[in-house]
Amino acid sequence: MSLDRALGVGLLDSKKRKVMAVPFLEFLRHGLKYVFPTEPGPLCRGIPTSHSAPPLSRRIVSEDNDQYVWPHAEGRVRGQAIAPLYETAPDAARRDPQLYELLALVDALRVGRARERNLAAEGLENRLREHSVERK
Repeated sequence: MSLDRALGVGLLDSKKRKVMAVPFLEFLRHGLKYVFPTEPGPLCRGIPTSHSAPPLSRRIVSEDNDQYVWPHAEGRVRGQAIAPLYETAPDAARRDPQLYELLALVDALRVGRARERNLAAEGLENRLREHSVERK
């Protein structure tokens, strides 16, 4: 079971009820791109992600030809295609702005340059801290 595996590697507390923030952030920062690899693909219309979406789009200025998007029929931005973590992630993100920001930060860890990855890790760490996740 995946919860047992997460417990075994120190990502969950012993009761499997809380994420251990430091190990989880370390996994996101250093392991996510190996577990969920992706490369920018062809140009398409879609929903902005990574540095092209909030919150990073408020801190990183990028050119129109340097946008990353999840391919989506209702997308209004043209950019390089980034495969979402899960097929339904773009639709879920459209319904929940907080989830959208989290998924965009995660994508910045997967495909971003050093500055984008650092800002994404900082943003995720702040969100983990806000939600009183156990510290280890």
